Amino acid sequence: MKKILISDKLATAGINFLNEQSDIGIHIETGLDEEGLCKIIGDYDVLLIRSDTQVTPAVLKAATRLKLIGRAGIGVDNVDIPLATELGIIVMNTPDANATTTAELAIAHMMSLSRHLPIADRSVRAGKWERSKLMGTEVARKTLAILGFGTIGRIVSQRGLGLQMQVIAYDPFVAPEIFAELGVEPVSLDELVSRADYLTLHCPLIEKTRNIIGSAQFGLMKKTAMVINCARGGLIDETALYDALKNGQIAGAALDVYENEPPANSPLLELDNIVFTPHLGASTTEAQVAVSVEIARQAVTFLKTGEAVNALNLPRLSAEELKKSSEFMKLATALGKILVGLTNQPLTKIEVATYGRAAEVAVRPISVAALVGVLSGQVSTPVNRVNAENLAKRQGIALVESVSSESQDYVSLVKITGHSADQTITLSGALLGGKQPRLVCINQFDIEVIPEGTLLVTRHDDKPGVISAISTVLGNANINISRMQVSTADDQQQAMAFISVSEPLTNELLGQIVAIAAVHKATQINL
Repeated sequence: MKKILISDKLATAGINFLNEQSDIGIHIETGLDEEGLCKIIGDYDVLLIRSDTQVTPAVLKAATRLKLIGRAGIGVDNVDIPLATELGIIVMNTPDANATTTAELAIAHMMSLSRHLPIADRSVRAGKWERSKLMGTEVARKTLAILGFGTIGRIVSQRGLGLQMQVIAYDPFVAPEIFAELGVEPVSLDELVSRADYLTLHCPLIEKTRNIIGSAQFGLMKKTAMVINCARGGLIDETALYDALKNGQIAGAALDVYENEPPANSPLLELDNIVFTPHLGASTTEAQVAVSVEIARQAVTFLKTGEAVNALNLPRLSAEELKKSSEFMKLATALGKILVGLTNQPLTKIEVATYGRAAEVAVRPISVAALVGVLSGQVSTPVNRVNAENLAKRQGIALVESVSSESQDYVSLVKITGHSADQTITLSGALLGGKQPRLVCINQFDIEVIPEGTLLVTRHDDKPGVISAISTVLGNANINISRMQVSTADDQQQAMAFISVSEPLTNELLGQIVAIAAVHKATQINL
């Protein structure tokens, strides 16, 4: 049974969905500190969190069984994603489930700033009637500037257009066609802030976006401009924001997120031209249910099908695509293990090519599966499709991919070539009948090998008596031969044998085989 730990509060609907799964057990324990989480995390396959749980390096290193961290919501700056990736743990979130709620809060803050609503409320409660003092502005025909044009930014843009605003946006990772399709003008960051009547932030907090709005940007803004941040604390330099508000560089600001939460003792609290909310971006009944149900569904989908919906450290592959690719991925992993077993030098480059029907599925999962085979047992970290590419880069292995619809003797073919300093080895594999994996060629040697179990691979002179001598050594050690394939190359006097044996050979036995006069090399590969 797979086990899920829920360490932050999730809506009942999400928990009920998990409880309906017969083969999944859940445990709810909130409020854990790092030490408490470390004590129990080793028993679980999945960790579901909100923003309170801090998934630190210590927690990740203690999570020896963990395969997935699911964040009910968007922000994942409470998770050490690089280390999770290195350890082969998938991190996913629910970017769309609370998008509308967050976008609506940004619009609400814009309206609140435009009409001085918090100050007006306090004024009336104090027995005042300050209509002339609280003169506001219309948002229609004003410029709404959006920094970050993902799901939330796009929803904000549509709300702004509905309010008859001119909408501009900055996001270097969004294609021009997307902006055009939504009726939004793409601009540079400097143009964004200089033209903004209302600047609203909707980008993730990463190193490149930390303090993306600071004193330089405030210096470019209109004195009547207002800034809204319902995304992540740290996107705005709060010291620079204080100076800009205090000195009249901008007219106002609204914050739902802060560098430190809660913002105790922040000098911003002294100012009247700023509005605060306590990180309410996802705080609606609908959003709380939506993110909880969505992360529960994503976790179950992953455990049952392997599909990692909204994974942040793994390319998206649907369940259908995964099903189509799975047999080719298994073949590629086996080829990768054989390749590294035959190589006597560190690999510097791996080429993965697919042909025929194999080229009809995505090549990247097949390439990553080959890397898993190459790296498994070669590094101290368990290797899987989450961390294989990063580990390969660390080992100095470059990956090159190619795809061809042309068949090469087989309906579907996967070819993997490994390059080292002075050696190149090419392996070709096929699926017989679409499901039965076979190694069909090594360099110039055509062969048909079932890639499973323990394989003894020899290079020897093509002469009588060699196979008999090898069989004698194995027989004397009471090791059974289940299958044997021998191939010769037309232009050489050498042969290659693949021998499937009942159990692994000791180093002493391998030495005896190499000692046979005609045997040049003997290698053992465990698949």
